[in-house]
Amino acid sequence: MLSFRDVALRRGGKVLFSGVSFTVHAGQKVGLTGANGAGKSSLFAMIRGELGADSGEVEVPSHLTLAHVAQETPPDPRPALEYALDGDVELRQIEAALAREEASGGARLGELHERMATIDGYAAPARAAKLLNGLGFAPGSELQPVNAFSGGWRMRLNLARALMCRSDLLLLDEPTNHLDLDAVIWLESWLLAYPGTLILISHDRDFLDRVVGVIAHMEQGGLRLYTGNYTAFERARAEQLAGQQAAFEKQQREVAHMQSFVERFRYKATKARQAQSRLKALERLELIAPAHVDSPFSFAFQKPRKLPQPLLTLDRITAGYGERVILDKVKLSIAPGDRIALLGANGAGKSTLIKLLAGELAPQSGELHGAQDLAVGYFAQHQLEQLAPTDTPLAHLARLAPQAREQELRNFLGGFNFRDDMVLRAVGSFSGGEKARLVLAMLMYARPNLLLLDEPTNHLDLDMRHALTLALQDFEGALVVVAHDRHLLRTTADTLLLVNDGRVTDWQGDLDDYARWLGGGRRELPWETPTASAASVSADRSNDKLRRQQSAQLRTQLKPLRDAVKAAETQMERAHRARQTLEEKLADPALYEAARRDELKGLLLEKARLEAQTETAENDWLTHSEALEAAEREANA
Repeated sequence: MLSFRDVALRRGGKVLFSGVSFTVHAGQKVGLTGANGAGKSSLFAMIRGELGADSGEVEVPSHLTLAHVAQETPPDPRPALEYALDGDVELRQIEAALAREEASGGARLGELHERMATIDGYAAPARAAKLLNGLGFAPGSELQPVNAFSGGWRMRLNLARALMCRSDLLLLDEPTNHLDLDAVIWLESWLLAYPGTLILISHDRDFLDRVVGVIAHMEQGGLRLYTGNYTAFERARAEQLAGQQAAFEKQQREVAHMQSFVERFRYKATKARQAQSRLKALERLELIAPAHVDSPFSFAFQKPRKLPQPLLTLDRITAGYGERVILDKVKLSIAPGDRIALLGANGAGKSTLIKLLAGELAPQSGELHGAQDLAVGYFAQHQLEQLAPTDTPLAHLARLAPQAREQELRNFLGGFNFRDDMVLRAVGSFSGGEKARLVLAMLMYARPNLLLLDEPTNHLDLDMRHALTLALQDFEGALVVVAHDRHLLRTTADTLLLVNDGRVTDWQGDLDDYARWLGGGRRELPWETPTASAASVSADRSNDKLRRQQSAQLRTQLKPLRDAVKAAETQMERAHRARQTLEEKLADPALYEAARRDELKGLLLEKARLEAQTETAENDWLTHSEALEAAEREANA
């Protein structure tokens, strides 16, 4: 269907890539990955015929209908629905022909109506409205003019227009950048059902894992195909890199770091379902880390200067804009070590809550109390545009620390891949990803104790996202994050809060449960019963005393389960401490001398026993925790 044969491309004096050869077959879904600047978007431009190869051949069959997302949106006064319908070029051609024939009383009306029916053109407006709804447009907003929407929403309109095209080949370049999590999950389902050939540039590993079956990875001026999803690619690439000694040693350090974090989390978990999901995600990080051993990024949060307890409390807060109430009677307390992810539909109030916490929005009623030593670090997309375009990264950081030595600032910026002359370049020439990295660098340098991240991964490539994940795991303050990158949420958040219908409530499931809830039409929450009628509520009040007695009895019955969970936790902690002591002994080189063979054998047997004991305790903990969680839901029903 599509083939590159020994293709090379230069931009200015730089060779972007050379010797690139690959074939994409009809119906394949391919993920195109690589660091920013590797040439992914240029390769797309070559497929579209907008760039010519300096050498080699690019073959794209002329009969293919190709769709892609435009990067610019004209200030169109027409309704958004009409703009989206323009994506179906044949539909528009038939409509224009019908209008001409009807005006002239032509003889082709029957033929044209038959063709319109064949392409299901009469249902096209309903199809376009469904696309817009899936991408987060509220019902009725499809009738608003295109020029009334902000830049991010116009990009969603361009995406809807591309999806509206009945294409053979679909090229998507970072389609999730301007979407929230709900829209990402919807787009994922749409692409899985797409019958054509897809080539997708994305830095969202969960999105790639679910959508594509081939990875085309660009690095060091070349391109290589890997069969399987992104996880399979990471494993294959890790095996290649492990063959190089320097890469292997760095890989082992990354794996040790991940294992340390998994162990720390394992003995602090309190919710069985989320804990089980989180442990699986963290264990997967051990596989991911080796694939990023050559990452240009290496940074960490410094310890916050102070960690007051609590950092921030919200007591019956109501907030919104003008007379419009977005959040109503919200109660929330945030303490050091809290790691909270906010879920909810676009417009439900996630960003409003973040702005409240950041102090950028005043509550309409209620009380918000911040600790005296509260230090907020806030990341949002609008902050990228607030950078001084004529200033350099070094100048931006120097404003935060006027007394710091230049070399210290250069070293810090180097961890974010701002090196050499780049620290002296004007920020106005930076890409979106480079600006995002600079804002994150400034935020980290300020040593916050409450970190608020509103879609921090937009424009960041996979290496930078991985480095950010590692840094967040070691952050000692509190974290509140809104993100469409599910991998980041799984590996950094312990608590999920749902922002919905003006309320902020605990989401008791995991992210997969959330996706299923969205797919089910956002019906009642799995752990909540449908709202009772007014008559039922009135009748229930007379039975309050009986229910309280029953609940007290149930809570008493929960004590054995709580004791079992606590005993399993104690057993895990003991086994963990014993294993640490044993591993220190096994690290002694003298132990492996021939004279101490029997001692070594005994220690290895002890290690095997402790590993079995730990596994048994972990299984007991998960079993008892799940049983306790189910019983607590029943008690609170």
